[in-house]
Amino acid sequence: MIKRVFLTPFQKFVQFESFSGILLLFATIIALVWANSPFGDIYRDLWQYDVGIVTENFEFKKPLILWINDGLMAIFFFLIGLEIKRELVIGELNTPKKIAFPLVGAIGGMVVPVLFFLLINQNPETTHGWGIPMATDIAFSLAILNVLGNRVPLSLKIFLTAFAIVDDIGAVLVIALFYSGSIKITLLLIAAALLAVLYFLSYKGIYSRFLLFFFGIAVWFLFLKAGLHPTIAGILLAFSVPIRQKIKTATFLEQLERVFNRIKKASVLKAPILSTEQIQLIDDLDDWSAKFQSPLQHLEHSLHGWVAYFIIPIFALANAGVLISGSEGLDTMLVINIVVSLILGKGIGITLIVFLAKKIKLIEVPSDIKFIQIIGVAFLAGIGFTMAIFIASLAFESTPEYIDSAKIGILIGSFISAIIGYVILHLSSKKKVIEAV
Repeated sequence: MIKRVFLTPFQKFVQFESFSGILLLFATIIALVWANSPFGDIYRDLWQYDVGIVTENFEFKKPLILWINDGLMAIFFFLIGLEIKRELVIGELNTPKKIAFPLVGAIGGMVVPVLFFLLINQNPETTHGWGIPMATDIAFSLAILNVLGNRVPLSLKIFLTAFAIVDDIGAVLVIALFYSGSIKITLLLIAAALLAVLYFLSYKGIYSRFLLFFFGIAVWFLFLKAGLHPTIAGILLAFSVPIRQKIKTATFLEQLERVFNRIKKASVLKAPILSTEQIQLIDDLDDWSAKFQSPLQHLEHSLHGWVAYFIIPIFALANAGVLISGSEGLDTMLVINIVVSLILGKGIGITLIVFLAKKIKLIEVPSDIKFIQIIGVAFLAGIGFTMAIFIASLAFESTPEYIDSAKIGILIGSFISAIIGYVILHLSSKKKVIEAV
């Protein structure tokens, strides 16, 4: 019973991400069909439509697709930052022993695909796309894993989630260091000062979501104008959100009991409404509940639905619409390179480095995970979709003729990786019979 209760939050997370993966798939199919239909021009014109603020003295306009990729995706990265901080402080990455297994897998899953890309690449103009096969799409990969249900152990899902998070950290660093423009130091220093204020307040235990919101907009805008990709602001802002509650559990329970007893004693009107005294007591309960909740956990819970069910599907709808029919300008070698780097780079990279690390006893693999299952998950990691498309749009921003080729490579590579990973895991796993607790 204890074990089941302990694992329930992670199981809910897996279900959340899995359904997000299904929505992502539908959005991708709609984008591909729409872009290659007679209404394809409407699709392309829609995302290039300028949206912004224009006054006599100020103009700030961007195409709709950039509002999605630079704006909405900053919220996506903010959520990733919250998840990373939680995992580093109290989750699956909070001790050297816990982080060793997924960290080793993530290193293999980042380095080897990049090596594959650079070795296969023959065109100097496409070399800048080396970061495309690095990251794993957690929503898609967990959706595939969840289809297998009880055939795979929960520890395997934890492994996939943990190394996907480490992958995200690596991808964020790559975006910050290699896929940002020329840096304007003055604007960056102002943004750093605002972040320093938030970090200091967090250190002192002071948290205001309104301050975070307004500072967040300012930091995002400064990063955008400074030449550093604004989604990085989302990660840095997330680390300023405190994880600890303002009051301890014992204090909260005492106040909860006090409010409960006072509500029972409060006068009750005959009408189906609360008395003034009861309303005040409920307000007190709201205040105590706000103090008891972890700000980070509350934000993560509030944003998860928006990101999983709106932002990521919208991103896929806006970015996955590749014109396949009549695409004579496609770079076939780039497509093949990305496909091979995603499938073999991830499959071989993760499997090989985990095998070597286990041999030299650098890591300890959970006893309920078979090595063949690690191979299956390694191929699932080749589903790079969201982050891969995002990096492709940054890598080939100055050479847009390669973006469609990169997206097709990502779609094909992710699709084949999903099939290989699923087949391996399905054949290697037997369905478990779970007794009701």
